[in-house]
Amino acid sequence: MPPDNSIPATEFAPAATDFAPVAADRLELGEGIRLLDDGRVVLVDILTGRLLTLPTHRDAPLTPLAQLRDPLGAVAPVGRGDGFLAAAGTGLVRLAPDGSPLHAMSLPGLEGPPHRRMNDAVCDRQGRMWAGSMAYDATPGAGALYRVDPDGTVVTVLDGLTVPNGPAFSPDGTTMYLADSALGTVYAHRVDPATGTLSDRRVFFRLAPGTGSPDGMTVDDEGRLWSAIWGAGEIRCHAPDGTLLLTLAVPASQPTSVCLTGSELLVTTARYGMEAPGPLDGAVLSVPCRITAPAAAAAPSCVESHSVNPEAPHRNS
Repeated sequence: MPPDNSIPATEFAPAATDFAPVAADRLELGEGIRLLDDGRVVLVDILTGRLLTLPTHRDAPLTPLAQLRDPLGAVAPVGRGDGFLAAAGTGLVRLAPDGSPLHAMSLPGLEGPPHRRMNDAVCDRQGRMWAGSMAYDATPGAGALYRVDPDGTVVTVLDGLTVPNGPAFSPDGTTMYLADSALGTVYAHRVDPATGTLSDRRVFFRLAPGTGSPDGMTVDDEGRLWSAIWGAGEIRCHAPDGTLLLTLAVPASQPTSVCLTGSELLVTTARYGMEAPGPLDGAVLSVPCRITAPAAAAAPSCVESHSVNPEAPHRNS
């Protein structure tokens, strides 16, 4: 029999009013929320370049860990307590445990018009970082997806993207999910865990125009994909075959990323572009949830010495 990927009501059955802010802050463009091995949860406010962690008391401000001069798309831990690798500006920045920059690496293809920046990024269990780029004005096709191998080699694996978000990986590491938010689409790619080579791209789910855009994602321990739906005020959960299992209303119209800790579902949101933000727009929100997902995988530490693989990327078209 195929596995039962349904979600028991005893695990998770909240209403929109169950969501509550975890801190006093309201972020401009909160994103990239991640559970670390040590139990901390980190996130970014992209356009202000801040790396933050949750406060001990829910009515306190978020705690700053780093402040960069450039937009900060996402981070991944380097080892346990050994700082972070950040997708920031037009490349990657190695951060010390105290948040200070140690080394920086520019990624290929980001120079010249249109003006571009890094967006979401995540590491796989083999120690490779996958990081997306986009144009500030979301110029169609101006984005790309990069892979940084453990030895620091950079490979442009997909181009022709517009607003890449994710990626996220299945528990066995053989499927990579990647959203192109501008197209309202999440794709699934087959991954060779040994080499990181992608193949067999397919549409995993696609939203109708005007119904929101898939943003940040995570995959739980049962292989279900959880996606924040920007513009719709929703979190959606899909089975590994793409079946929609659950839709949760979020009391903020622009949810951006999701994190499952085993005790709660955490959601970042944004006020960016809103003329009249509501009271919870830009908040980090939480609802009780016993579903588990892996902590963030460790990033490669070698960014000061690297090479760029000249192999032509695959077009995402």
